[in-house]
Amino acid sequence: MIGRARSWLYVPAHQPGLLAKAMAGEADAVVLDLEDAVPAAAKEDARRNARLAAARSQPKPLWMRVNPPGTPEGAADLAALAGTPAGGDPAGGSLAGVRVAKAEDPAAVANFSERVGAPVHLLIETALGVENAFVLARCHPAVAVVSLGEADLMADLRVRDPGALDWARQRVIVANRAAGLPSPPHAVWTDVADLAGLAEDTAAARDRGFFGRSLVHPRQVETVNRIFTPSPAEVERARDLLAARAARSESGTTAWLDDQGRLIDPAVVAGARWVVDLADSLATGRMSSRS
Repeated sequence: MIGRARSWLYVPAHQPGLLAKAMAGEADAVVLDLEDAVPAAAKEDARRNARLAAARSQPKPLWMRVNPPGTPEGAADLAALAGTPAGGDPAGGSLAGVRVAKAEDPAAVANFSERVGAPVHLLIETALGVENAFVLARCHPAVAVVSLGEADLMADLRVRDPGALDWARQRVIVANRAAGLPSPPHAVWTDVADLAGLAEDTAAARDRGFFGRSLVHPRQVETVNRIFTPSPAEVERARDLLAARAARSESGTTAWLDDQGRLIDPAVVAGARWVVDLADSLATGRMSSRS
């Protein structure tokens, strides 16, 4: 489902009533949070709720965000989830994967990934994590995607302007694609009331190479889903281009000018194929776990 899920809605794991509401909503995936959203006194309750949620059948992909590997809280999270069957497991679990906070040490991540038994989504939130982005993306076969946690990264870099993260954003996009992984989801937009700002920032992230976005409130879901859904006109153009490519392939043509004088070559065809594949996946609700 990574590379197909448009919206990833965070839900605090110590408030189990919110999980049912999130599962009934329009988000493509739900992330039960054991990390920042959970106060220290509620960590054990959160872990118990997370384990119960993962053992039940869920109507949409359920992920867990755990505390950093190598920390006491991270070790406790791993112990709580150990043995929980992942989605698709014959034991009938619904855990689609695990988000690992503040990933920066490839050895620690590889050890964690070996033990968790589910796809792993690494959140890079430190300067060292950014430097290690490509190594992290390749450190274990269970690593499914690498993305940024921008609030913590800004604090670690001691920057105030979000634009200072543009280099890091492109770094993780390149790291994912170079490692053969899907396009990563973008980080959260923390100003819940500013939907116009969310829309502008999300469209810019889409155009830079992100796909999907983490969310902290249900009111953000519609905006993000809309922006990451190809428009009918875009899909029609892509289908027409693929049809033209199929017709020309019979004559051995691989590049040509369309009726508006634009060059159509294999790279353009690949982009059109991605749009059609995405539109078909969204229309049928089929999401590949490693797409």
